[in-house]
Amino acid sequence: MQHELTWNGHSNFTLKTGGQTILIDPFYDGNPNAALASKDVAQADHVLVTHDHGDHVGQAVAICQATGAKLLAIVETCSKLVDQGLPREQVVNGIGINIGGSIALGGVKATMVQAVHSSESGLPVGYILTLADGFTLYHAGDTAIFATMELYGKLFHIDMALLPVGGVFTMDARQAAVACKLLRCHQVLPMHWGTFPVLEKNTRAFGLALEDLGVETMMVRCQPGQTITLQKNPFNEDCGCD
Repeated sequence: MQHELTWNGHSNFTLKTGGQTILIDPFYDGNPNAALASKDVAQADHVLVTHDHGDHVGQAVAICQATGAKLLAIVETCSKLVDQGLPREQVVNGIGINIGGSIALGGVKATMVQAVHSSESGLPVGYILTLADGFTLYHAGDTAIFATMELYGKLFHIDMALLPVGGVFTMDARQAAVACKLLRCHQVLPMHWGTFPVLEKNTRAFGLALEDLGVETMMVRCQPGQTITLQKNPFNEDCGCD
């Protein structure tokens, strides 16, 4: 089974798998690195939001209204977005889910996990997505490094982690490198950099930190608008990151 992942800049990703399209943190309008505007998003089956800051909610409500996609977020953020015009019937589970919970999105199992950040509604979260063939993708959302990442590395065989490396509002390059070691992920795609002047301008420091700390996770170099194919690591039972 083939899975395609497109990075739309910042923390905005499009995942195509098993005939469905999943958007994560759909920040298009106002995102200087987005290759398209929200009005040009023609298809979406599910929209996942990690927390309610504007550069992560983005145009989630408008996209759901236009495409009929269902939205998944923590319970209180779902309620906030319903108040902003999201039809209640387009909320996954009617009310969303909470940290530690899992739910099926078609052939994808979505597990909501902890993030250490801030949010006006509910709590900030990340998602661990287990695809139909077992490929496991972790979107950390906006977060600092936290010790529970080690448990996620034991509970899940993470094929690819999408981790913020820009600093200032999230963990920086060195913290993200240590996070890779805790997660025992096979690959990492750095995100949340280069969007705004205050953030890290590139991934050079992150790559150097991985080398300096002896982390064996492979960094995937991706530019905004680029699409990559996700392939399950045949050795993911032991990624060698211990």
